[in-house]
Amino acid sequence: MVDKEKCIGCGACASACPAGAIKIGKDGKAEIDKELCIKCHTCESVCPMGAIKIED
Repeated sequence: MVDKEKCIGCGACASACPAGAIKIGKDGKAEIDKELCIKCHTCESVCPMGAIKIED
């Protein structure tokens, strides 16, 4: 889940995602494709704002 209030749209999560499950949407915020997400938590660790929480 992406906290849209915290997300600054920097793209760090999208760049780091090994599954290609994250893109920056039209609103300038990260969006996670739950079908592609492999729940590796890499995006959580690279997000400078702590805006991403992957639910297992």
